[in-house]
Amino acid sequence: MIENTEKKIAPGLYVTATPIGNLGDITLRALEVLGQADVIACEDTRVTGKLLARYDIKRPTVAYHDHNAERMLPRLLDHLAQGHKVVLVSDAGTPLISDPGYRLVHEARKAGYNVTSLPGASALLAALASAGLPTDRFLFAGFLPNKTAARQKILEEFRSLKATLVFYESPHRLLDCLKDMEQVLGERQVAVCRELTKLYEEVRQGPVDQLIAHYEQAPLPKGEIVLVVGPPTISEASDVDVDEALVQALRSLSVKEAVAAVTGATGRKRKEVYARALELAGRD
Repeated sequence: MIENTEKKIAPGLYVTATPIGNLGDITLRALEVLGQADVIACEDTRVTGKLLARYDIKRPTVAYHDHNAERMLPRLLDHLAQGHKVVLVSDAGTPLISDPGYRLVHEARKAGYNVTSLPGASALLAALASAGLPTDRFLFAGFLPNKTAARQKILEEFRSLKATLVFYESPHRLLDCLKDMEQVLGERQVAVCRELTKLYEEVRQGPVDQLIAHYEQAPLPKGEIVLVVGPPTISEASDVDVDEALVQALRSLSVKEAVAAVTGATGRKRKEVYARALELAGRD
């Protein structure tokens, strides 16, 4: 059992990353801190209980999530006021990344309590590391809205951003999300990272139109998904640039092929490029 180690941890709040699938991805430091906790605040005590049982850690746990935060936040702050060691975990990965916990950390710091972050597993970073897309600049935007119009509105905000985009998504919305990305962002390179660190881990990367074609034919995917979207090749090319690129492409390619090539190269919307290609092709 991981407790009563020689190095005692100080009182305070410990924001602790836990595995996103493979329980072997827990860090030694996390085990040390969990083993000395006076209370472990969990998104779901049943999920965290499996991790604690795996490493024979027997410490008190309480549920702390969006639905009971108003009631539980004062209790956790009271633990800190009594000089206790409070460990905050989410069901998987690093707390506060599309998970509860921000208010607790904010209030703990505001009250002057020690707050320590224990780094570890993160679906965001695992996806970036395996997607094969640029990682020098990236934006994490969590979950996109459920509805098409709202989703497209958010994507529009990111269209000209010269950075890789990262989103969390659910399997049943994946295909609609990819179609909205193609319409709004153009022909980007995209990686669909599914079930990371788990038995059926899969990373499928390619042009967004090819991924759409695949998922239109394949069975509905299962598990948790991270979408990594590559940056535009060039940001917001002018109308003149688009026309020049289309004229050159149409000399050797069909309209469909020319549109795909120019959309991917300019980052312009496919619908806009297609309409312009039809106008230019009609001039001949």
